[in-house]
Amino acid sequence: MEPLDFDRLAAGLHALPPSCGPVRLVAVDGHAGSGKSTFADRLAAALGGAPVLHLDDLATHEELFAWTERLRTQVLDRLIRGHAAQFHPYDWTLRRFGPPRPLAPAPVVVIEGVGAGRRALRPHLARLLWMDREAEESWARGRRRDGPAQAAFWDGWTVAETRHFAADPSRPYADTLVRECPEGYEWLPGPAGTARPNRIITDSDRLSPPY
Repeated sequence: MEPLDFDRLAAGLHALPPSCGPVRLVAVDGHAGSGKSTFADRLAAALGGAPVLHLDDLATHEELFAWTERLRTQVLDRLIRGHAAQFHPYDWTLRRFGPPRPLAPAPVVVIEGVGAGRRALRPHLARLLWMDREAEESWARGRRRDGPAQAAFWDGWTVAETRHFAADPSRPYADTLVRECPEGYEWLPGPAGTARPNRIITDSDRLSPPY
């Protein structure tokens, strides 16, 4: 089978019907440290510079996962009406929300972060992609990336993430599983993928490497 590149994926996403007003909202979910941000940024570039909403901008130290209402009022309600969203990104150093940042109602908008495929958000999604790396491996990668100074934060995070996915799992509803491999990325149909019409990813399709 011919390799699948990001341009092909982007074309497939553009061909989907809108899911959130005029927007095709594409979620990239997975465990912390699984590679979501890197993948989402590369996908956005292939989409012609699509806006990317990082859920770290909506979460806080006190509300690691209690950001659903913030997402609804600042982003979803506006995109549904075809208006630019405007959210206040959280500053993890100063521990406060910063000045407003716009999010355009582009044809495709990417939302990435742990919990991007949560129950409250799925009705607004055109596709849910899951970075298919095991939790322990993902967390170890995240700890190495952030260093010893963030060890206490990671201790609390792993407990909170485990509780979140136990109560509101995303992977069972993923259309596509994304796995890193020596060649770049491997794509497999997710648990929900085989039930979807107009699948844009097939068994054993591969993307060119990101490096």
